[in-house]
Amino acid sequence: MATREIAGVTLDFDEDGYLSDASAWNETIAAELAKEEGLETLTERHFQVINFMRQEFEANGTGPSIRRLTKASGVPTKELYQLFPGGPAKKAARIAGIKKPHGCI
Repeated sequence: MATREIAGVTLDFDEDGYLSDASAWNETIAAELAKEEGLETLTERHFQVINFMRQEFEANGTGPSIRRLTKASGVPTKELYQLFPGGPAKKAARIAGIKKPHGCI
């Protein structure tokens, strides 16, 4: 487990780089994590996906698969890849402060 300071808060991350404690997350931390992922600005559409990811995590203990994310978040697959290039489910989960979704490689 690695410890890092983001937005003035000391946070623990797992071996895959995901936040260990989802309750430590906030939108300021999300913005900093997004910058680390190459996203300079988070829009309302980004937060629609991020908030959906967090709701799924709270309800099910894991983030949604890319298939569920596409079907239930209201954001089509093509747009997900534009918002979170290079692996939307993993990247959105990291920014959302949740663990890597089951089924993500």
